[in-house]
Amino acid sequence: MHVIEPSSTAKNPPERFTGDVWLDGIATPQEDGQRMVVARVRFAPGARTAWHSHANGQTLHITSGVAWVQQRGGEVIELHQGQTVYTPPGEEHWHGASADRFMEHLAMFEYGDDPASSTTWLEHVAHEDYRPPRG
Repeated sequence: MHVIEPSSTAKNPPERFTGDVWLDGIATPQEDGQRMVVARVRFAPGARTAWHSHANGQTLHITSGVAWVQQRGGEVIELHQGQTVYTPPGEEHWHGASADRFMEHLAMFEYGDDPASSTTWLEHVAHEDYRPPRG
């Protein structure tokens, strides 16, 4: 057993995010064969990821605030504290805070065979795609 010292909070890059988004790493592989990555990610109101997909899927657990998520071609879904959403491998999606609330989630995924290509980053979310859910 060993204690893993926390790394510094990192601000996510504007090439992959719109608005202010901060990441605190929680878990990364410690032994050969491990692939799990977990991070706490905090979004300012209106902040969001670019479209992206994950080689082995991704699970998000909302810990505070209001999240908006959307799969490519689907409707925007609103999530609240305590809710969890799963996106399967290769599914293009985005996620972020609602327009007027901060949001924090735990992001969990497994590295692919090449950790550098575990996430495929695409274009920024168009203004018309970033909107509240219908209904």
